[in-house]
Amino acid sequence: MNPTFDVYDTTLRDGAQQEGMNLTVADKIAIAPLLDELGVGFIEGGWPGAIPKDTDFFGRAARELNLKNAVLAAFGSTRRADRRAGDDPQVRALLDSQAPVVTLVAKSDVRHVERALRTTPDENLAMIRDTIEFLTREGRRVVLDAEHFFDGYRFDPAYTRSAVVAAVEAGAEVVTLCDTNGGMLPRQVTAIVTELREALGHGEDSVYRLGMHAHNDSGCAVANSIAAVEAGASHVQGTLNGYGERTGNADLVAVVANLELKDGRTLLRGGGIAEATRIAHAVSEITNISPYGRQPYVGASAFAHKGGLHASAIKVDPDLYQHIDPRAVGNDMRMLISDMAGRASIELKGRELGFDLTGQGELLTRVTTRVKDLEASGYTYDAADASFELLLREEITGERPAFFRVESWRTIVERAGSRGAEATAEATVKLHAGDERHVSTGEGNGPVNALDHALRQALTAVYPEIEEFRLIDFKVRILDTDAGTDATTRVLIESTDGSTSWSTVGVGPNLIEASWEALTDSAIYGLIHAGVTPR
Repeated sequence: MNPTFDVYDTTLRDGAQQEGMNLTVADKIAIAPLLDELGVGFIEGGWPGAIPKDTDFFGRAARELNLKNAVLAAFGSTRRADRRAGDDPQVRALLDSQAPVVTLVAKSDVRHVERALRTTPDENLAMIRDTIEFLTREGRRVVLDAEHFFDGYRFDPAYTRSAVVAAVEAGAEVVTLCDTNGGMLPRQVTAIVTELREALGHGEDSVYRLGMHAHNDSGCAVANSIAAVEAGASHVQGTLNGYGERTGNADLVAVVANLELKDGRTLLRGGGIAEATRIAHAVSEITNISPYGRQPYVGASAFAHKGGLHASAIKVDPDLYQHIDPRAVGNDMRMLISDMAGRASIELKGRELGFDLTGQGELLTRVTTRVKDLEASGYTYDAADASFELLLREEITGERPAFFRVESWRTIVERAGSRGAEATAEATVKLHAGDERHVSTGEGNGPVNALDHALRQALTAVYPEIEEFRLIDFKVRILDTDAGTDATTRVLIESTDGSTSWSTVGVGPNLIEASWEALTDSAIYGLIHAGVTPR
């Protein structure tokens, strides 16, 4: 255990309790090396004995994982009341996991002791002491999570302190103070941690090492974690991407990035903070939970700038509108193009896309005017970088890359039989590519899906690269709702080639026409960035 500071990840246990998340053993085996690569000191793998797949995880982890920075921790509870620790099946399961560290959860709020455990305050303290002493005799290092610590301390500080003392005297290396209900404010955390350390003694010879485990129900989990560290805690727990039940746990990347980049501490091993964005997004892929674009530090919008005033300043010095260099966490600055954009925004966005527009004032004015006019008619480019790049290429060269020429397209939706019967969609696309005329018919579960299939079939013979492209997100927005069924429609499509993704926008008098524009833009952009030339 790092004698100075511990970063303890509980994504695989506490984070996995998030609503809608269901991690398999294989998922956990895939995520653990990413957490290790980030540089955390501890990875809490789950609750062996209580949850069968967590028992399986520790079995597989012993055979398959080769962690370089972290050690595995098994989570469990203290012995049951009126039972010897060595005879408690749950405690034995913690030993059987072979994890070198055991994290015990124990009641520190006397109300929970009496009402939830239904035992006496003294017996609860004995349960803490006995379990820790047993595990340490068996060669395990023990962290104690003092559940409901802050609420318990505000109700009966003397008893809550006694739980901490019992744990340390029994051999726990760290006692983690848990804001289990997530209701504390930073000033309250600071006051309580400071008061506790003063009561227990916090000199250089102190054996008391305190940690912090914060939930985000008040929106203060990251701030509360930092407040605890500033008050003397030397161990912090959290989850990647802030996963967890209810509103989640402290986002470990945000906590560590603040302490490393703002406070000058070195907490992660191997400089992992520079890989935080990639790792956070990789874990999102495994959990199948879309990354939150506005997540601090690692979100796609964390360093995205939209206002023209911002762009003018960023053109002079990027640090004027950014609290850190995005590269410090593996992220990057992005310019968003919208009706708020000025010429500086267009120039910076062009540079981001690989176009040097320095000194091209007439072009910049033309692009800026066109973007504002199109956005006024319903387009949006801040969420459709690919469509903006095609627009910019068209203004620079005078035309879009001509990979194909569309002759016509149509869709048919048919339902045979009575109400409730399944409808089918069919689309026909006629286009010219590779000096030939191609006619293709596609079927799908809706007209857009059918159009997508038909377009791909028509192009595949000439551009086989398109087989790698697939649509991964589809959003529809009705722009003028007062017009009813005659309203203008905007469609945003996200596509991928398996390694990168891009977004395109289409606007039209109906859903199908808007979708067709976004689909064709997506195909053209994908082919350009696959290094394909028109055939």
